[in-house]
Amino acid sequence: MRYLPLTPDDRTKMLGVVGAADIDALFSDVPVSARRSELFALPLHTGELDVERELSQLAAMNRPAGAGPFFCGAGAYRHHVPASVDHIIQRSEFLTSYTPYQPEIAQGTLQVLFEFQTQVARLTGLDVANASMYDGSTACAEAVMMSQRVTRREKAILSGGLHPHYAATTQTIAHAEGMEIVRLAAAIDAEAAVIEAIDAGTACVVVQTPNVFGVVTDVTKIAHAAHAAGALLIVVTTEAISFGLLKSPGEMGADIAVAEGQSIGNALNYGGPYVGLFACRENLVRQMPGRLCGETIDAEGRRGFVLTLSTREQHIRREKATSNICTNSGLCALAFTIHLSLLGEVGLRQLAALNHSRARELEGALRGSVEILTPRYFNEIALRAPDASRVVEDLLADNIIAGVPYARLDPHAGMDDVLLVAATETTTSQDIAALAAALKGRLRR
Repeated sequence: MRYLPLTPDDRTKMLGVVGAADIDALFSDVPVSARRSELFALPLHTGELDVERELSQLAAMNRPAGAGPFFCGAGAYRHHVPASVDHIIQRSEFLTSYTPYQPEIAQGTLQVLFEFQTQVARLTGLDVANASMYDGSTACAEAVMMSQRVTRREKAILSGGLHPHYAATTQTIAHAEGMEIVRLAAAIDAEAAVIEAIDAGTACVVVQTPNVFGVVTDVTKIAHAAHAAGALLIVVTTEAISFGLLKSPGEMGADIAVAEGQSIGNALNYGGPYVGLFACRENLVRQMPGRLCGETIDAEGRRGFVLTLSTREQHIRREKATSNICTNSGLCALAFTIHLSLLGEVGLRQLAALNHSRARELEGALRGSVEILTPRYFNEIALRAPDASRVVEDLLADNIIAGVPYARLDPHAGMDDVLLVAATETTTSQDIAALAAALKGRLRR
């Protein structure tokens, strides 16, 4: 069979080499209490038509974001993706390509990644970017571990405005590296608490702008405080469209910038796959994780591209690697690059301005009926709504997805009355009016 190439004789020989009597012996270290003695209650096989019918019924239970007013954000945003993006990434040379171990053969793939890196460096205002990470949260964790290598310190301070999923991912990964993670309490505006927490043992400070509550912060003061203590500043951005309107991380003094690139070229896709953006200052480049594509000249003087600063240890002697990320979200990075190329600088600025204007319209419609918690925002704001989770459930009856209760992201923060709502270019005035009316009706009860 195509996917089961080993014969019974092959398996017997392999078992003999490792000294196992049979296949079951390979699982002898698994406790008996964790083993199943019977099959799961699943159908063993069925016809293609039956499978299609059942999967279609399951898919029909989902409510697409475009089926009505939709205000979810909190790290994943609904934006319009031009049809040309999907058309181009489905060309076979893009859809099936993958950087091989002799990467110079794949000049087209390398050029795409080089252009992607150039775009990310321009957006973040930093010197160099890598050829993408898995997503924003793992990029954040990689940045924290990179700071440990650069500073030779063990403590990372995570702002109370950092997305809880990013904080949890960082805690999980950095724990294995022996790092101390100081996660500050959730806070709408976290600048003062972050500066106060910095000390001589700090390797890095991780801040997010716009933060998980939508608050836009000029982190220049935090950068000065971090650098005065010998620490690095890592700036996280979950809404990439905001780069078109706000100061870049580099302008504000960031040493490393990480972001989620989903907003550009990539649909919501039920939560992934997404693409992580990662950029840093040039003096830190040799500690940067992932792949880096470079431009060069070949023996005949022609322009060419190479995969550079990607150590073989990353793939072979993994304990010596700067990172154990051995791939990149190539297709999602390509979608990002195509969409941003279509927009151009002027288009991105216009799109960002449109997002902000939609959020201002949303705030204006809600002000007076609910408390607005976010003092400065891009396209997302936090509201005070008693029992926010119940509010979201109730408004589903009106076919309105009202946003994301903060308690869903961080159940232990004591913020059950905080609701995150986002408006993008896909949000209409009718959507905003429907949400405002439904919220007023719900809060009068």
